[in-house]
Amino acid sequence: MSATSKVKASNKNERFVYQDDELIEKPFNWGQLRRLAMYMKPYTKQLLPVVIMMILGTLTRLGVPALVILAIDEAIAPASGTTSIPKLVIIAAFMLFLYVLQWASNTYRIKYTNIIGQKVIYDLRNHLFQHIQKLSFRFYDKRPAGSVLVRVTNDVNSLQDLFTNGVVNLLMDCVQLFGIVIILLVWNFKLGIAVMITVPLMFLVSTTLRKRIRFAWQDVRMKQSRINAHLNESIQGMKVTQAYVQEKDNMGFFNQMNTVNVNSWNKASALNQAFGPVIEITSAVGTFILFWYGAHLIQQEAITVGLLVGYANYIGNFWDPINRLGQMYSQLLIAMASSERIFEFIDEEPTVAELTAAKPLPQIHGAVKFDNIVFEYEKGRPALKGVTIDVKAGQSIALVGHTGSGKSTIINLLCRFYDPVEGRVLIDGIDIRDVTIESLRSQVGIVLQDTFIFAGTIRDNIRYGRLNATDAEVVKAAQAVNAHDFIMSLPDGYDTQVEERGNVLSMGQRQLLSFARALLADPRILILDEATASIDTETELKIQEALKALLAGRTSFMIAHRLSTIRHADEIIVLDHGKIVEQGNHEALIAKRGVYNGLIEAQYRFL
Repeated sequence: MSATSKVKASNKNERFVYQDDELIEKPFNWGQLRRLAMYMKPYTKQLLPVVIMMILGTLTRLGVPALVILAIDEAIAPASGTTSIPKLVIIAAFMLFLYVLQWASNTYRIKYTNIIGQKVIYDLRNHLFQHIQKLSFRFYDKRPAGSVLVRVTNDVNSLQDLFTNGVVNLLMDCVQLFGIVIILLVWNFKLGIAVMITVPLMFLVSTTLRKRIRFAWQDVRMKQSRINAHLNESIQGMKVTQAYVQEKDNMGFFNQMNTVNVNSWNKASALNQAFGPVIEITSAVGTFILFWYGAHLIQQEAITVGLLVGYANYIGNFWDPINRLGQMYSQLLIAMASSERIFEFIDEEPTVAELTAAKPLPQIHGAVKFDNIVFEYEKGRPALKGVTIDVKAGQSIALVGHTGSGKSTIINLLCRFYDPVEGRVLIDGIDIRDVTIESLRSQVGIVLQDTFIFAGTIRDNIRYGRLNATDAEVVKAAQAVNAHDFIMSLPDGYDTQVEERGNVLSMGQRQLLSFARALLADPRILILDEATASIDTETELKIQEALKALLAGRTSFMIAHRLSTIRHADEIIVLDHGKIVEQGNHEALIAKRGVYNGLIEAQYRFL
């Protein structure tokens, strides 16, 4: 499924909106809730005292109406007709004790459920982030960065209420409801049945809302995901937007997406609020039945006035948890909409996965063989068609060809960002699918045309190639690629802070840092993917000697169009539409006056 699809915007301009998220047409199932609950399993011992405090608080809440009945029937209006102040004081004191006990238990419960809930959210977010780190490039090819971001942030955040309060409150309300039902039925079965006759009606009405509410919240999450994806793209493409004076169009498009999101939220919220009136109407009907039938029973002396007042208190306590359970169900639907999207990512299996029996790749010499490789990004559209390349250890290989010829695909397969459909990639005769990914990539270094600079210091960005490198090794690597001088000219030298993507540095400076990073990693196989494309001619001349030192004793693959970068390669491989059309050194290919010679002549014409 494509990450984006064109749709007509209201301003009649075609824009891209993200269609990677769809409503998940699955029935609500408790199995998924149990799966979420597994994240609470490590904290079972910490939850035990919380549950005890919850039960204690619920019992004290159930005890207060019983004391009210006792106070009315035994102290305020006893059968003898004489008010008993001592009895009333004792009952009031005991009631005060129950309220204090209830306050203490609730304080403990709220404090520790929040602590445990935050720990669970921490674990869930960590698990999700660790999993997406392992997912293959195909996963990211189909999804914009903003869509992934919203899963780790918004969707996980939406589960906080469920874990911090929801689970324990659900248990508390269920215990309270069960206790009230037992009390009402035991004290007077007929009156108990009468006041609860409206409950089935309430559930019948509310169930019709459940499916609509669930899909409404799924739709909200989908709209928010699209907004995040578009926002991420807009920020990264701000230079292009301003260069083409498309700010108004971009703001209009964002406003349209934002309006759709607000409308979606309002719809879901309105459905949510429908639970409240249902509970209130049901409660009013139940209260009417209580006093109408209760008055009749008092006249027949079947119950006392105190018991009727007690029933009224219990009915009030009965509908409160029912109302909270209705809200809890809505909260649960929101959580389920988010959890389905989270588990959709967690259930995603890497297309490039290690074998169970995968072993670490031993220290390599650097011989590489692409053995009859067939590869396709999309089924039926091969990017490589039966490519065979045999590279000896220490050789330098240049890959040239028109855009889309398959150069970068060969590099991606060597790093095992993708696996071939047919054929094998061998290093020192070992199929790279038989070794661990970490041991493979730790011995392969890559310098890309679009160098990514992380927020942090210059030193940290170079050290990213080998995190345990000393400061002296960092400086030595920078000196080797002639980056030391420009680094020292910065305000804080190696401790200069750079923002994400290194916007304070020139393109050439960022490339020099990437060279230093690769050199520090000391890989046995080095890949230069248009690595000198953003470096001016003067700077390129400076690093030619550094490159010789960098490439010495290493197997290297270079993708480049500049003659100065590739002419000294041991072997030049010319690709066209996924096939090797020419192969040899610079002089031999020039003498053929074929495809390679045509590429070189075209380059000179534009100089």
